[in-house]
Amino acid sequence: METLLPWIILLHAVGAVIAFGPTFVFPFIGAMGGAEPAHGNFALRVSNTISTKLVTPLAIFQGVSGFAIIGIAQRNPFAEPWLLISIVLYGIAIYVALGRQAPLLKQMIEMTSAPPPAGATGGPPPAFLAAVKQSRMNGGILSFLVLAILFLMVMKPTI
Repeated sequence: METLLPWIILLHAVGAVIAFGPTFVFPFIGAMGGAEPAHGNFALRVSNTISTKLVTPLAIFQGVSGFAIIGIAQRNPFAEPWLLISIVLYGIAIYVALGRQAPLLKQMIEMTSAPPPAGATGGPPPAFLAAVKQSRMNGGILSFLVLAILFLMVMKPTI
């Protein structure tokens, strides 16, 4: 199994780039959708498609490949705080992404799927604006977590 270790590490690193790189584009997609409300639903659906078909499967692969590396290399997360912290941050990120952001994105898509009621004026409803605010906050948290994990993985600081 040790001969597979470099390949699994390579897949882990490439998987991280492919999985999390596109997430830094989501704020631009959201801003463009907000600037052109007629295309807002499309922007939300694009973000959802990227999330469900690329980011989520590869994010889960990151956990699987990470634990494979730990097992094959016989690393002890409790002896290496940077590794243990990375695992905890990964768990938090998965919860925020799948437990909070994914359902919120689906709600936002539903809110923008139907045309506005007849006679509606004055922009998006307060519930949608609250969802946008929560989505931005979730996105900021996820970006921070990904960058923190990246820092820990690359620098392996002694704590």
